[in-house]
Parts: sequence; C-alpha cells; structure tokens
Amino acid sequence: MKLTLFIPTSEFHYFTILLVTALCTPGRAEITSLDSGNIDDTLNNAGVALVNFYADWCRFSQMLHPIFEEASNVVRDEYPDASQVVFARVDCDQHTDIAQRYRISKYPTLKLFRNGLMMKREYRGQRSVTAIADFIRQQKVDPIAGVSSLEELNRVDRSKRNIIGFFEKRNSPSYHTYEKVANILRDDCVFMAAFGEVSKPERFSGDNIIYKPIGEGVPDMVYLGSISNFDLTYAWAQDKCVPLVREITFENGEELTEEGIPFLILFHQKDDTDSLEKFQHEVARQLISEKGSINFLHADCEKFRHPLLHIQKTPADCPVIAIDSFRHMYVFPDFSDLSVSGKLKQFVLDLHSGKLHREFHHGPDPTDSTPGQEENKEVASSPPESSFLKLAPSETRYTILRDRDEL
Repeated sequence: MKLTLFIPTSEFHYFTILLVTALCTPGRAEITSLDSGNIDDTLNNAGVALVNFYADWCRFSQMLHPIFEEASNVVRDEYPDASQVVFARVDCDQHTDIAQRYRISKYPTLKLFRNGLMMKREYRGQRSVTAIADFIRQQKVDPIAGVSSLEELNRVDRSKRNIIGFFEKRNSPSYHTYEKVANILRDDCVFMAAFGEVSKPERFSGDNIIYKPIGEGVPDMVYLGSISNFDLTYAWAQDKCVPLVREITFENGEELTEEGIPFLILFHQKDDTDSLEKFQHEVARQLISEKGSINFLHADCEKFRHPLLHIQKTPADCPVIAIDSFRHMYVFPDFSDLSVSGKLKQFVLDLHSGKLHREFHHGPDPTDSTPGQEENKEVASSPPESSFLKLAPSETRYTILRDRDEL
C-alpha cells in the first residue's frame, strides 16, 4: 500500500524555509580550545594563529567571544586550510600554567603566533569582525619585496632598517629560513630578496644576506653565519632590526608599557641627533648588562610635553634623561654628566636598590663622610607620579591583573 505524506500549505512553506536556512547558513567557527596536551602541536603546525586568552567571568571576554567567532568564520572562508590560519582560545582559569607561560596580565589578550613562536606585538586593534579579519589578512601578506635589479638597492629608504637576501632560488632551505625570520620581524625591518641571475653578483660565496642600517653612507653589514640555521639567522636579524634604544610614541606606548619593566628615557628635540647618539653610545657602553631589567627609550620633547611637566621641565630644558618606574619619575641630575664613567649606570642601579625612592622621601642616604646627617637632613618631597603608566592598557577594554609593585 502506498502512503502519501500530506503537509498543509502553510506548514509546507515553513518547512521549506527551515530547510533552506539549514542548508544556507554557514556553520559556526571551529575555535580550537587549547590545553597543555595540544597547544604545542596546534601552534607549531599553524602558519599564523590568533589565540584568545580569556576568563569566563571577565565581561570584556564575554563581549569578545561572538566577535572572535564571527571573525574566524570570515577568515576561514578565505583561508580554509587549517595549516594557514588557526583561531584558538585558552581558558586562563582552567589553564593557569599556559597563562603564566605567556605572561598574560589582562583579559582578554589576543596573541599572534607564527609557526609556534609568539610574536612580540599582540593584537591591540578595534574589537570588530572587520578589524580582526583585516589584521589576519595583513599577516598573510608576503613581507619580502622582490628585487628585479641590483640598481634598485641604491634607492632604498635609508630612514628605515633594510635587510636584503640574495638567493640562487626560492625553493631552498636558506630562503625558507629567511621567510620565517622576515615574517617574525616584519614590523621592525624592511625585507627584500633577489634571485637567480639578478642576485648572482652578490652570491660570490653562496646565498648571502646584508643589512643596510639607517643613514646615508653607513656601511652595510654582512651576515656570516649559516642562513639555513634559523636560531642564528633570527638572532642576527633581531639584533639589527630592534635597536637597543627604541623610540616611544603614542602608538607603541601601550605595548612598551606592558613589557612591565621601567623606562630610562631621553627626552630630546626631534632634530637633536647629537644628544641621541651620545645617549645611545652611553647606554651601549654602561648599561648593556641591564638590558631586560629596564627599557632604553627616546622621546620627542614636543610630543611628550606632559611627562616633562610632571618632572618640572619643558622642551626648552631638553635634552633631559629620566626614569619612569610606573609609580614615580626620577630625573638624571645633569645631562652633561652622561659621559662620566659609571654615572648613568649608577642612576639605574639606584632605582633597582630603592635608593632613588628613599632619597626622594627622606633625603640623601647617610654616608661615613657625613656623620650626623641622619639627624639633620631635610625630608625631600615625594617624587612625581608616573606619567607613562597612563599609556598602559585601558581598564575600559581589559580586566587588568595586578601583581606587581613598582619602585
């Protein structure tokens, strides 16, 4: 016996709508949840990975979740191969070991990874589907510009740091390593490459890499290590691309502040390159051992008038050297003492020992040569409050984890 299914007209239309909707609506994003068991394999096998470090109780994390998922949908349509782009997340309450491993200090934090290596610059842009998708598209753009003739190298922008590679062919271990290094340092250097016959005059002893520093007439520097050795090549390129003394701007201030170590800052007029060169020289001579415990920076006096006012200075007083510990600011007494051996280093050591803080509150420390000073000294005023702390991540965008006590 043949059975016929009868569906009323109104219900048939409703059923049809449901069926079409089910067939046409894209599936929800595959956001990979990371834990200690899968994090290394997942990140190591992804060309680019954007990881959302979050906490369920954080309202900013809750607001980001649907945006992050929809952005991953958009990106997945353009880069369906999971080895190209991965969107992932870490529940930092459930996986505190991972949060500590990547020094998560606020929720939500969006970290970018390339082939398992965490990039220094995290995503700090607008929290919208379009902005996040555009950010990933930018990360997929090849950072290496091709060189069609060696004459082009005479016209490179010498106001930027340039690294040029000369390779026999693209499909080689040397060039693949160079690509990896360029992707990591793409925000710090301009990378170029020449191949085959074009590069032949520069390949007198095999594939070759040179660095063109900032400034006209400054001699090139040649990489002497094995190009196919990633660790060696990356270390060399990073040393050239990331200067010991960096410029602080309003654009990178949040990023630098979040590194969590005090600032030693030279405030100088933009065209005063002599003071900057002296500062760079003395930092390299006296303070190279302090790299990692303090950030060496220089700032435009005109742009950063407000921090100068905090220490009772104006652009007319520049050049001025100061420390910002993220609690207080301390002024190096006299710029002319910069080249006095050990003076700048002692200024930094006095920060670490707490001497700068003590002397601002209680006057100079007593010494053997000044007996009775403890009883007669005048109490100094409190040091000015930190000015650069205001550039730190905003509490209207993040839940900030507080676990540091600055000097």
